[in-house]
Amino acid sequence: MTYFDLISVPFFSMVSSSLAGWGEAFREVFAFNPDSPLLFTQLQFWVFFAVVFAGFTLITVRPFRWQQALRNAYLFLVSLFFYFKTSGYFVGLLVLVTCTDYLIARGIYSQREKPRWRARALLSLSVCIDLGLLCYFKYSYFFIDMLNQLLGTQLQVTNIAAEAANRLTHSTFWSVDRIILPVGISFYTFQVISYTVDVYKGLIRPVRNILDFGFYVSFFPQLVAGPIVKASDFIPQLYRRYFLSRMQFGIAVFWILNGLVKKIVLSDYLAVNFIDRVFANPHFFSGFENLMALFVYSLQVYADFSGYTDIAIGLSMLMGFHLPMNFNSPYKAPNCSNFWKRWHISLSRWLQTYLYIPLGGNRNVTGATYFWITVITLFTLILSGSVWLAMLAAGVLLSVIWTAYRRPEKRRHIYANLNAMITMLLGGLWHGASCNFLVWGGLNGLGMIVYKFWRDYSPLRQTLYATAVTAVLAFLAVYTPAPLWNVLLVFVAFICLSAWLRWLFRGVHWRVFGYVNHAWCIAVTFTFITFTRLFFRSGSNLDPAVANETAWRIATEMIRAIGSRWNVNVVDVCMAYRNVFLLFLLGMIIHWLPTDWKRRYRLSFARLPLPAIYVAVLAAVFLLYQFVTAEMQPFIYFQF
Repeated sequence: MTYFDLISVPFFSMVSSSLAGWGEAFREVFAFNPDSPLLFTQLQFWVFFAVVFAGFTLITVRPFRWQQALRNAYLFLVSLFFYFKTSGYFVGLLVLVTCTDYLIARGIYSQREKPRWRARALLSLSVCIDLGLLCYFKYSYFFIDMLNQLLGTQLQVTNIAAEAANRLTHSTFWSVDRIILPVGISFYTFQVISYTVDVYKGLIRPVRNILDFGFYVSFFPQLVAGPIVKASDFIPQLYRRYFLSRMQFGIAVFWILNGLVKKIVLSDYLAVNFIDRVFANPHFFSGFENLMALFVYSLQVYADFSGYTDIAIGLSMLMGFHLPMNFNSPYKAPNCSNFWKRWHISLSRWLQTYLYIPLGGNRNVTGATYFWITVITLFTLILSGSVWLAMLAAGVLLSVIWTAYRRPEKRRHIYANLNAMITMLLGGLWHGASCNFLVWGGLNGLGMIVYKFWRDYSPLRQTLYATAVTAVLAFLAVYTPAPLWNVLLVFVAFICLSAWLRWLFRGVHWRVFGYVNHAWCIAVTFTFITFTRLFFRSGSNLDPAVANETAWRIATEMIRAIGSRWNVNVVDVCMAYRNVFLLFLLGMIIHWLPTDWKRRYRLSFARLPLPAIYVAVLAAVFLLYQFVTAEMQPFIYFQF
């Protein structure tokens, strides 16, 4: 063996080993790992964003002719990569929706001067494609369950899309025995619908090319959990030059840190150390622990979802784009109507613009109203299994319409409430393919309607009605004992007490009395919203194949525990979970701080010198590291 052979063999062996290592690292970076999606709370995401922002800076550092087009195309491509790392091959579904809506919207615009029915037909085609895909992936199990209950069949869900893909590729790569929900499909579906509808209405013109539209649909900071961005609000930003002031940079950093603290310090810690344990096995815990799990979950779901939104707003602002505010201290709401003007604002506005108003809004009922009355009646029949209950639901709805027809002076008020209830029911169903979400939406709609009637009553009538309802619930609790009657009795009794106090002190104009009354209204609204969360949380994070049965069991067990006698020492429970309850109390206090205070410390942070901001970032990272849990906690709204 020559000297050259002695040198070359280990050299080439080392090079080969190095190339193999680089190849493995390359495959890991560009492969989809369902156990490690790109989340805002993971280091991998921030490495990804640093690389993306570096490329973005190279494009925007100096103006040139095709800068905006290149920037939009670049962000579209990296957004597709982000979605691939989050949801795998479902990125193809996102591309499909992007292509179909882009082409159909251009067709709608080209038909604007021709008979209107052509544009309307194209709009219907777009909506049918978008909602058809959404229903297939999200509601197949829900509809099959209802069909089996109605006909007594044993039908099973089959993934026909996977079966077709296997036949096309002559393989068995795709699983056909279950349908997996693509991450964020509900959000980007609503977003593309808003685009085609706004083009149809003439509010916007179609975008210049498919890359611009793809960027609007897939912008990665808000792609998988919102906020839902209306086309008329976001698309004009596609053609503006990049600008980021020193103040905007500081505010963007604040939003990012604020969102991370909400998610990791509040949401994840409360979930792992208390909430998830109780909801997993409610019967193992006392009624007090179940009740506290509900209240703590109200803070968790807010911190989780608004935390994601804060990060999305901050990241977008760094790249020169502005997303709408999605939360406005919702637990400061003094009534249910005001709550839905503060919570998930982008969804509320979307439902109002594209569902509530087309139903007739507060002016009239349309054919769509009667259609949804029929569908809701059918749902009641199937889910309850009672023909009489379904007939009662249909009778109530039709009698409401008949009353509106006979009482013109109340017609608009009745129509508004009817359309609002339908909107809330469908909004609940948007959140999840489970009867629990339908109940949750119905309870929120009922809360809004009851409040509207309540505010129109005089203090005396409020007191008499509250007393009558309390008496009925007390009668039911005594003569037909059930945990549910006990829970409702306690809640209504507090409302009755407040009604009596307001009536007795109706002539008093003390300022402190007004503050106390407002705080009491906030407490009652927060308690009611928290109770509805029982049906929201029990249906979350579940396989669609078992969601209905499992969700209803959890909700029933928690109501039974809360409404039964509490055989537990409350002080001992508080001491055992003192860190959880103290963090919950601290989170609620911060949430209830005046809006001006929050604005001031946000602006104060933004005005800090850059070195001070960097120190604050390092301190926040150190704090977050102390709270990071061993088990990954995905954002709650990823499942929607």
